[in-house]
Amino acid sequence: MTETKVETALGTVDFRPTEHVEFVLLVIPDVNGSLRGKALRPDAFEAAVRHGTVMTDLLLALDPVDTPIADYEQFGIRSGAADLVVHPDSSTLHDLQWRPGWRICLGTPSWPDGSRCELASREVLRVGLAQMLEVGYDVMAAIEYEVRLTDAQDRLVTSGISYSAGEVAALDAFVSALRPALEDLGVEMTAVHTEAAPGLVELNLAARPGLQAADDAAYTKFAVKDLARSMGMRASFLAKSAAGEEGSSGHVHFSCWRGGSNAFAESTEVMNSAIAGVLGHLPAASLLLNPTINSYKRLVPGWFAPTNVSWGVENRSCAVRAIQSPRPELCRFECRRPGADANPYLALSAIVVSAADGLRGNARVPAPVEGDAYSQPGLAALPGSLEAALREFEADATLRLGLGEVFSAYYATSRRWELKAWQEAVTEWEKSRYDRSV
Repeated sequence: MTETKVETALGTVDFRPTEHVEFVLLVIPDVNGSLRGKALRPDAFEAAVRHGTVMTDLLLALDPVDTPIADYEQFGIRSGAADLVVHPDSSTLHDLQWRPGWRICLGTPSWPDGSRCELASREVLRVGLAQMLEVGYDVMAAIEYEVRLTDAQDRLVTSGISYSAGEVAALDAFVSALRPALEDLGVEMTAVHTEAAPGLVELNLAARPGLQAADDAAYTKFAVKDLARSMGMRASFLAKSAAGEEGSSGHVHFSCWRGGSNAFAESTEVMNSAIAGVLGHLPAASLLLNPTINSYKRLVPGWFAPTNVSWGVENRSCAVRAIQSPRPELCRFECRRPGADANPYLALSAIVVSAADGLRGNARVPAPVEGDAYSQPGLAALPGSLEAALREFEADATLRLGLGEVFSAYYATSRRWELKAWQEAVTEWEKSRYDRSV
């Protein structure tokens, strides 16, 4: 690839690679958070920066197993799978260290007439962040992931001792490769530790401005899975992998900033109003925070996965944990409801829109929970199934409006499709349990 500089709306983009570039992987996150796109030769990528490139709008209408969602009429399989126009967001252009000669870049899709694609995950988050700006705040966030790792012989890489100093050493080869890979993607991984389930490892990312925080999370999931595959390993972000064991979370750490200062550190009222907004919309937001049938198997008492509308100060049994610190930049809250299977853009969107609503109305929080939130009487239960979450989402007009009514209808349709797929499935558990007794 020759040295090239292109003028864009984001400024001058320098395409001079760190090594010879064969392909640039131009991707967009789909409704499930998976990165989908195509590999472009360098000249084709440079043309895409100037003019955009086309991808089928079927990318907006595929389920997790790549079956077209046939319930959409205006795009996707029933309308002929027409084109989207995708423009690279050149600020997200990075090297893939474990794939020599490859780079990756996130794209912004639009409809063929040039109008904004309100269904795209990154665009939904932009809408939410704009609402927070209207309230007067910028967002800083970080997503921490629990991922389950198996080695080349399909053995879980740890035995399930949490924070084990000895067992974390077993991860040395993978973590030593992951750290520079994430650095090349612009992601700062601040810590790694083992969790209380075999093979379960937690990755902590540094806090970043709202959109970048979600980009970091999306790149992290992609890098972890692809790097593991290149090393003969397997990485899974499934929310619940085994009965009777801890599941995989995707906790979101969140703070509001104004004028370069953390508003949560300066005012407990600001933090409390943001938390109140999140709590008020948490039942409906669960559809985005816990988006799959499997998600709800993680949400059981005793496994640090919240089941009720609750908050507390440094209380990990609650849905929202308020974190105070003598260091102002570290004051934040942690929403512990999301699973690792959540689309990071949509999970953060739900929290941003909810917090903005709480700040807009100066909402008040109830008294913080002390002790075990699972055993506290009088706390409202959160949805225990995808079907229940869908009902809450359809009843919460404020959250749907904040996310965008067009997007909300689109997203609800995708979740109904998941329910239908589950209802039509016949599992081995059913056959084993009932075959002899009926």
